[in-house]
Amino acid sequence: MPSMKMARVILFTGQIDAMSKFYGQILGLKQVTNEKGWKEFDAGGTRIALHSGPSSPGRKGPKIVFYTRDVAALRQTLVARGASFGQVRQGDIFCLCDGKDPDGNPIQLSDR
Repeated sequence: MPSMKMARVILFTGQIDAMSKFYGQILGLKQVTNEKGWKEFDAGGTRIALHSGPSSPGRKGPKIVFYTRDVAALRQTLVARGASFGQVRQGDIFCLCDGKDPDGNPIQLSDR
């Protein structure tokens, strides 16, 4: 079987400007594609693509997880930029913090 790797996560959105601002300016990801109705951001090993169209996640939609060595510090930086995250949760094995993008898609900061 040929090997494969994840290329991108596509999020359909009716708020492409707000979502672009969130992933680009607030989370600080580099925008690598800027076409009408299609924007891609480099997320370090994969891309997050925003596609114009109605957002209709299922009962439990995708969750995009961003790795960081210091969850609390990154949360503080992103909240200061306008992101919405809950409290940092430190477990025995790893630390994480959940948030949402402007369309309500779950995102997470994690040190694993």
